[in-house]
Amino acid sequence: MHVLRGGRVADVEGTRRADVAVADGEIVAVGDGTDVDAAVGERGDADETTETDVAGRVIAPGLIDSHVHLMMDGRPDVATAVADSDYTASYRAASNLETAVEAGVTTVRDLGSRGTLALDAGEAVAAGDLVGPRVVACGRNVIMTGGHGNWFGREADGPDEVRKAAREQLQDGADVLKCMATGGVLTEGAVTGAPELTPAELAAFTDAAAPTNTPTAAHAHGAAGIKNAVEAGITSVEHGTFMDREAAELMADAGTYWVPTASALRGIVDNGTEAGIPEEAVAKAEDAADHFDDAWDHALDAGVTIAMGTDAGTPFNFFEEIPQELAYMVDYGLTPAEALEAATVNAAALLGLDDIGRVAEGYRADLVVLDADPTEDVSAWRDPDAVFAAGERMA
Repeated sequence: MHVLRGGRVADVEGTRRADVAVADGEIVAVGDGTDVDAAVGERGDADETTETDVAGRVIAPGLIDSHVHLMMDGRPDVATAVADSDYTASYRAASNLETAVEAGVTTVRDLGSRGTLALDAGEAVAAGDLVGPRVVACGRNVIMTGGHGNWFGREADGPDEVRKAAREQLQDGADVLKCMATGGVLTEGAVTGAPELTPAELAAFTDAAAPTNTPTAAHAHGAAGIKNAVEAGITSVEHGTFMDREAAELMADAGTYWVPTASALRGIVDNGTEAGIPEEAVAKAEDAADHFDDAWDHALDAGVTIAMGTDAGTPFNFFEEIPQELAYMVDYGLTPAEALEAATVNAAALLGLDDIGRVAEGYRADLVVLDADPTEDVSAWRDPDAVFAAGERMA
């Protein structure tokens, strides 16, 4: 057993003075010293208990990034990764996993990699063969022929093909299904906000997920594509850059999550063509950024549920900088406490995981030790003093 002694705990329930005891990868007690000592005694682990003094620091849940691409490395032109071998992509994924967990990210949702790369990476982490956060993965994105992300997605046209493509990902072990409802910034020739999969194809996609109650995600920038996705029953809209008031209200009414990925736009717009990002991608990102403020206004006014995600791996959007997404969310109108909620319990609910996101008895011991209270200071997430994933110290 391991006890974090003398600090405060901060999660969606607020901040309070508490010790935290961990055993077998699980939080077994949270409370004052007497409560924790009693839990240690009940387990008969007193002689084998180690302690870490965290006085003056704050214990928070590990971050959950709801949108990453493990095979990508933040290079200026993602299309150049097409020439990389599967081995190279796998080594990169392993490096990204280690980097993410060291930054305090204890769960990631990979929303598109070549083949079964991310699915296999998740199994390797679970088996202890790779160091990293828990991985929830979709396998391959389902896209229209020639659509956004065609160089690594599963192309499909018509409801029957889309249904089959989705079922193939389930057969491979997908935890979530991902499709492209609109064009995107990083695919040459794609129109960012234009609908790609049709309403009938999106309905077939969610129909394929329904028997196993598998969550679904849709890349959707434009308002029409967002509405198509929501009406088809998609679980989460990714990006949502051109969201209008009607789309936001539809999302709120349907309980559709929004994963804004502010880091993706910032990585492109803040670096530009001089950093080697293709000119077309920069122009599309700048146009999208001009509308992003409005999307946030609509989402916050409508009460859309937000889950944190970065799109890590896209240009200048590095895994070690994932915590910066929370600061961006505060810039767009969330409080630090709301950003914490988006990156913990909201993201956990979106991923369908009921054992992470809180510092509470019975939850998985995914924890970070911070120098400041993240419910008050969003910069507290940067450079954690310690990171524990399933009770194992990672940093």
